[in-house]
Amino acid sequence: MRAVFKLLRGFWHVLRGWVTIYFRFPQLTPQQREARVQAWAMQLLRIWGIDLEVRGKPVMVGPALLVCNHISWLDIVVIHATRHCRFVSKSELRSWPLLGTLATGAGTLYIERAQRKDAMRMVKDMAQSLRSGEVLAVFPEGTTGDGIGMLPFHSNLIQSAIEGDAPIQTLALQFVDTRTHNISMAARFVGDDTLLASIWSTLNASGLKAVVNFGELQMAQGRNRRAWAHDLHQDVLALKKNCAQTAL
Repeated sequence: MRAVFKLLRGFWHVLRGWVTIYFRFPQLTPQQREARVQAWAMQLLRIWGIDLEVRGKPVMVGPALLVCNHISWLDIVVIHATRHCRFVSKSELRSWPLLGTLATGAGTLYIERAQRKDAMRMVKDMAQSLRSGEVLAVFPEGTTGDGIGMLPFHSNLIQSAIEGDAPIQTLALQFVDTRTHNISMAARFVGDDTLLASIWSTLNASGLKAVVNFGELQMAQGRNRRAWAHDLHQDVLALKKNCAQTAL
């Protein structure tokens, strides 16, 4: 019953966010919209009983490209709760009921992953956004993992930071069980997991905490996108180990 209650409260919160985007966002400045998105994300975590621990310091102002490992649909909410940013996401998300509206309202950039040419367009759009001082975020693994290991990073979108002459900030995300101090699989969304099953597992979890560990800003310093992506992968791995140590 507790999970059902959290589900209903969460649905109401999502619906209120949808209404805010349609009727209030047109009257707000970009800064006010960003503040609303961050506050909304923090409130959803509270409603669902998910604690948030932030280590390190998220970048205060743009331009910057955030690079993070990917575990769950919940990652975006968790990162938005630490600071607002524009995510790059698969185009299918735009058509999802309610969630698509929320993602678009939060400034999501959409990419057609099945079309190679669209990656080139996205790099140009991202570079332009970075040059205008925005903070963007990508999951270079390209898909979710189990939270234990980490897939190699695709380097295509890293090119946007090179072209936009912008720094990258690495961050690592991990979900832990505060009772056992072990990595939690409750929020995972990988393989054959369905979105509804993942949400239900998350709502049934007790003592769930999201740990976000921010690294330092870094520039390309002559590295091409492949070399930089490799180094970023190593940096996120190191930050993930620190997240795991936090849980001990």
